Amino acid sequence: MPRVVLGVSGSIAAYKSAEIIRGLVKAGAETRCVLTPNGSRFITALTLATLSNQPVAQDPFDRSLWDMAHVSLAAWADMILVAPATADLMARLACGRAETLLDTLILASTCPVAVCPALHENMWLHKATQRNVALLKGYGYAVWGPGKGDLASGGQGLGRLLDPEEIVSRCLDLCAGLRKKRR
Repeated sequence: MPRVVLGVSGSIAAYKSAEIIRGLVKAGAETRCVLTPNGSRFITALTLATLSNQPVAQDPFDRSLWDMAHVSLAAWADMILVAPATADLMARLACGRAETLLDTLILASTCPVAVCPALHENMWLHKATQRNVALLKGYGYAVWGPGKGDLASGGQGLGRLLDPEEIVSRCLDLCAGLRKKRR
């Protein structure tokens, strides 16, 4: 059974993380969630905890969940999936910053990381974002998306989170590949 940490950052697309959790759990993946402070503005920890049947980690200093959450979750995870990933989060990861529990967890981890961008098209196409994405890929992170279509701004373009079903499928495929390598 794959063990997936789902990181949820502050994008309107955070509501789709509920569908991602449901898909992972239905497929048999043990899923734990890390919610950034801005992510909690769009979806509640209670929703994520209910769907994953696990407590949601938000505070890097909350010892009631895990002993040194960023270290214990990093050791536990087969992979870390960040969906949605904002331009700000990708910039922090590209710079190696450890501002939130999610940033710290990713820095402490040696497992595969997949980042699923969700942002406005202009933000996605900005040279700084493209440089940050190139750095993330250089670190070995998978970058899935973004997709093209309706945006929260009311317009259309590149920047929307990939469909939850596609994200779940890619995540399960990656985890299956990891299991084969271990054999």
